[in-house]
Amino acid sequence: MPAAIEAENLVRRFGHRHAVDGVSFALRAGDCLALFGPNGAGKTTLLRMLAGVLRPTEGAVRIDGRVARDDAEARGTVGLISHHSMLYGPLTARENTECAARLHGVRDAGLAATRALERMRVIGQSDVPVRSLSRGMQQRVSIARAIVHEPTVVLLDEPYTGLDAVGGAALTEILRLLRSHGATLVLVTHNVDEGLALATDAAVMLDGKFVRFERAQSIDAAQYVTDYRALLAGGLVPAGEPS
Repeated sequence: MPAAIEAENLVRRFGHRHAVDGVSFALRAGDCLALFGPNGAGKTTLLRMLAGVLRPTEGAVRIDGRVARDDAEARGTVGLISHHSMLYGPLTARENTECAARLHGVRDAGLAATRALERMRVIGQSDVPVRSLSRGMQQRVSIARAIVHEPTVVLLDEPYTGLDAVGGAALTEILRLLRSHGATLVLVTHNVDEGLALATDAAVMLDGKFVRFERAQSIDAAQYVTDYRALLAGGLVPAGEPS
């Protein structure tokens, strides 16, 4: 069986700068990769290539064995959750979510939008233009929009940014549910404890490369935090090789 998502020697250059430099990994259905690294490490660029919205300079991304960039059906199985809302401000929460459902060809877009908004506990604000909502509420709607088509691969770029305790709990609940149904997750976060709590695999990215990659079950969380801080400070590079 092909990997649910596979990155093969991904490179992305902007001019002479390597934003992503030779990243390879593979995840199975139900896996969750927690990806850590400082700002500018290349994490968002990597997610955009995994989503099929940015073409790699070199390498390829495969979703269930299909090259994502060249296969619209494969890209349609992906949900991208960002700390940027990617919402249409004048439209209501429901309109934004229904629009995403229709773009993905969901049969009953209205029902799917209601279900997604309920999951994110924002159904009470469904008829409010999103530009009138708080930053945290906008983030909840953005997440509802990203999961409305029941994606099998979910890419998350600091998704907890702006969420209050209720929104954060709702997101964690959804991510656990998605994984239990076989969805594969890639979670970018600065919160190591938060990431490891959901992860089956963990990686650290610096200067466009994976400098550490391992199964989460082998990780001592306290030691990982210490080693991660050392990496960011330019000190010890712990054992652990990219796959």
